[in-house]
Amino acid sequence: MASKRKMTSSSTNMNFRPTGYDPQRQDTKGTRPTSNPTTVREVLLQVLMFLCKKIIFFDVNLKVALYLGSLFLVSLIGDFAPYPKTYFARSDNIFNVYFVKWGWAWTLVLSVPYLVLTSFILCCGNRGKLFKEHLPRIVIATFFWLTWTKAFNFIETMYGRCNAKGVDTKIACLKGGHFWHGFDISGHAFILIYSSLVLIEEAKPIIGWENIKEHLRNEDHNRNTREDSSSNPLRNLEDDEFQTVKEMYEKYTPLIRILFISMTALQLLWDVMLVCTMLYYHKMIEKVLSGIFAILTWFFTYRAWYPAHSLLPNSVGHGKFLYQKVKPQPAVPFRKQSLNYGNAGPSNRSNDVPKFMGMPIYQQKPVTVTTTE
Repeated sequence: MASKRKMTSSSTNMNFRPTGYDPQRQDTKGTRPTSNPTTVREVLLQVLMFLCKKIIFFDVNLKVALYLGSLFLVSLIGDFAPYPKTYFARSDNIFNVYFVKWGWAWTLVLSVPYLVLTSFILCCGNRGKLFKEHLPRIVIATFFWLTWTKAFNFIETMYGRCNAKGVDTKIACLKGGHFWHGFDISGHAFILIYSSLVLIEEAKPIIGWENIKEHLRNEDHNRNTREDSSSNPLRNLEDDEFQTVKEMYEKYTPLIRILFISMTALQLLWDVMLVCTMLYYHKMIEKVLSGIFAILTWFFTYRAWYPAHSLLPNSVGHGKFLYQKVKPQPAVPFRKQSLNYGNAGPSNRSNDVPKFMGMPIYQQKPVTVTTTE
């Protein structure tokens, strides 16, 4: 009997619900906010963005080697055994007239607004940092493009001759319907390679861009609940800076994605037109030299100058908060190694454990540290 009474009391307690209890409502105190369900449209957009990243961020060192090797080999074959003529062999084809001849303008039309929007967000709306640390990269690139193309034209004009006797200048030769023989370093090959490399470098802020959304959501939760998170890259921003980043990120990210997809399509077009230039235009030495000038200019600016941070401007993606994760550098023989975490800071040791489908294959043993007093 006592046992039965005890069970009845326990059952009554289990079914008890306080006044005002809502079974659909859960206590979320101390829990992180979760992201909204992903729609089909967002999934398709993510797939498209993934494909674009695979195209434009193809190993740039390998791409540079392919540029130089193709300029030499494909052009050399064309010098001795001309390729069959196609629509792209005509200088008046639509891509050459409306895109290649205006190549740098197309590059600026897409890269400048993309740079302004991404850098403005990373600088928390600070116009001074935008104009001082990021826009000068495009100005410098334009300066080198103009300098080299003028130099190529000067060399062709000064060290050439007309096929008609008594005509000493290139302008008079061409106006008279004659042909000017000169060392014509390929301006098209230069602009196509240099524009491609500039687009690849300036597009890099999109890497990890979606992570900012999660950082904003978590940091907003932390500030509302007065929790402290040492791992959130936005934790050191002032309240007005945080609010500025939040508003601009939500407002401009769709446009940034459109610009990035367009930059990828343009970079792909430049590669296609470069192949056409290799096949049908200029001599091998003229194309190889222009490619060397383009690659050296890109290497000097984006690989040597900007990452050094000794002189302005800053490197791509630099701002008031760090959101990109950089993998550790591979081991190099006879060289003292130091992990380069870039914008991410030191990584968690659990990241070093091999994973399959995101799950660790084995549990890493804890590391014990002993100290002596």
